[in-house]
Amino acid sequence: MTDLERLLAYEEIRQLASRYAIHADARDLDRLVDLFVPDVRVGRDEIGRAALKNDFDRAFRSVGVTFLFVGNHMIDLVDSDHATGIVYSRAEIQDGGLDSRRWITQAIQYHDVYERRAEEGEHRWFFVRRRHYLVYGAELGTNPLDLGAADWPTRQTGMGTHPHALETWRRFWGEGTP
Repeated sequence: MTDLERLLAYEEIRQLASRYAIHADARDLDRLVDLFVPDVRVGRDEIGRAALKNDFDRAFRSVGVTFLFVGNHMIDLVDSDHATGIVYSRAEIQDGGLDSRRWITQAIQYHDVYERRAEEGEHRWFFVRRRHYLVYGAELGTNPLDLGAADWPTRQTGMGTHPHALETWRRFWGEGTP
């Protein structure tokens, strides 16, 4: 690989991890599963994006609002089409679903395997496997679910409009227009 090809691979893989966080938080499951290879293994017995979408749907029904922040990202290129990586993430989570008042924070490490493949005539990087390792989880000191509306920019503290205002979020939860 040339230096330019190597730098481009690093950036495309970093974008993959960032897109994962954004699509997960927005509950945009179609875009989320498109970040994975078409033949992704789901659990021990299932393969494919449809199975992965069902798995994500089940998992996200057990939490309400999530906010994933991508931090350190170490990428090891094996060759021009294969890489591994470790991604640090800090998550804030409404634990227990939309009606829950429990708000937690987590430190997470993702151990990833990436592959560059052609799809629809374009070569791009995908997740082959993404393993979630919890470093810790703890209740947050101030529960944002107990705050009034922020009314930003007038008032800087309180609950904001997102993710509830996102079309994908409303569609996931079967809600109408905010």
